[in-house]
Amino acid sequence: RAGPPILRRSVKVRSGTEGGAAYTKKECEGIFRSTSFFIGANCRDAVNEGRGDYVPIFLSEIPLLFHRKIINIDVALVQVSPPDKHGFCSLGTSVDCTRAAIQNAKYIIGQVNPCMPRTFGDGIVHRSHFDAMVDGLENLPEHHPKPRSDVENKIGQLIAENLVVNGATLQMGIGNIPDAVLAQLMGHKDLGIHSEMFSDGVIDLVDAGCVTNAHKAFHPGKITGSFLVGTRKLFDFVDNNPFVVMCDVSFVNNVTIIAQNPKVTAINSCIEVDLTGQVVSDSIGTRMYSGVGGQVDFIRGAAIAKDNLGKPIIAMASTTSRGETKIVPFIKQGGGVVTSRAHIHYLVTEYGIAYLFGKSLRQRAYELIQIAHPDHREQLEKASFDRLKCMPSPQGA
Repeated sequence: RAGPPILRRSVKVRSGTEGGAAYTKKECEGIFRSTSFFIGANCRDAVNEGRGDYVPIFLSEIPLLFHRKIINIDVALVQVSPPDKHGFCSLGTSVDCTRAAIQNAKYIIGQVNPCMPRTFGDGIVHRSHFDAMVDGLENLPEHHPKPRSDVENKIGQLIAENLVVNGATLQMGIGNIPDAVLAQLMGHKDLGIHSEMFSDGVIDLVDAGCVTNAHKAFHPGKITGSFLVGTRKLFDFVDNNPFVVMCDVSFVNNVTIIAQNPKVTAINSCIEVDLTGQVVSDSIGTRMYSGVGGQVDFIRGAAIAKDNLGKPIIAMASTTSRGETKIVPFIKQGGGVVTSRAHIHYLVTEYGIAYLFGKSLRQRAYELIQIAHPDHREQLEKASFDRLKCMPSPQGA
């Protein structure tokens, strides 16, 4: 006769990793269960198929989960650079939430990887803090962007020529549109970088003398970041480079810190926007796709900038790859509003720039329809009238 069922406890993996993440595969169900604070390609299927979990949270607040013991960490597994002559290793490309994790873990195991760049800032850890260290030579996961489309390049041009000024402090999200903006900034001067992440596109601007960080309120003369997403070219650029400071994300993405920098210009992308300005960024309908990340942290920091010169920018192509409009009468059922209609200031598509701050609902609808794809404008106008019971209009609120 069969005995009672055996209760098996799965290993909980809490991460936001790049790379293969084999523990998220179907064959690992019941053995490992992942919890993601931002959904990457390596865990998207697991989350959407119910084999993994997702925690919606501002990037700036993830360290609080560890510090407040809301999440208790038994073992922190981290990659580090080899220790220097003083015994100090570096967390390299990922300081963000990792620092808080190792500060609160019961045990810390370090994979010593010569491929991990040594970066300065909050990610310096002495070897004595590790309970175990293992050698693990392994190439870091690289993110190679796809070729940019004409639409993405046009959006980058509009932002660079109309919204980014000399001396601006930049934050860029992940993706081709932020990269397209960077590619258009070669004529700018004295730019600064204070961003939760940055990628290869920053290197050319540094080499051209466009990024000096001269006017920043924090870490003047240095790029401030929290994690890196890019290629080996980027990892080699930051290696042992005092021009770059990698910090805990609770500092980098702190709204009051961001707001003190000059001319804060935050550039992020999204999935869709409705006619009132609600911004969907973490899901396509009910299908979870990415996460909250640092978008709201920087949108808000730019909006309340101390010098009143901040520019919170959301940018997206006007249509999907299938020709469907991304400016919509109503967001898809299940779509996640990450940036609220009260947070949005600028929305940019390849057809122009809509400034929505202080605008009424009918003014917003009017501005958004002007930058929608021409094939969809008439339909959107009709939908706007049905929703608002009045015609969209540029006139006063």
